[in-house]
Amino acid sequence: QVQLVESGGGLVQAGGSLRLSCAASGRTLSTLAMGWFRQAPGKEREFVAADSWSGRSTYYRDSVKGRFTISRDDAKNTVYLQMNSLEPEDTAVYYCAADTTKGLRVPLRKFEYDYWGQGTQVTVSS
Repeated sequence: QVQLVESGGGLVQAGGSLRLSCAASGRTLSTLAMGWFRQAPGKEREFVAADSWSGRSTYYRDSVKGRFTISRDDAKNTVYLQMNSLEPEDTAVYYCAADTTKGLRVPLRKFEYDYWGQGTQVTVSS
């Protein structure tokens, strides 16, 4: 079992920054590929960013490239999502997720993830 707890969400003005954290327990982070997804009201949950279990490969949705950065601290068993230049369109509940399969590529789709956090709200005002 892997438990994931997100934190760091909040209300920020457009152009501002937030850093989301996802603390993992139950399994060493270095054995997990980690992803961030988001879900806005009335919309499907969508992929935002992910990195491979080795931490060597990352992938981002086009709309956040250059603004968001996924990183991990294995010593703290925590994954981060640094979000800069936030836009109102980034408003959503953000979820972190863990993939335990140690695959060869970065998992991009919801069904590839085994465990999910409870989510943290990010609201960007214009």
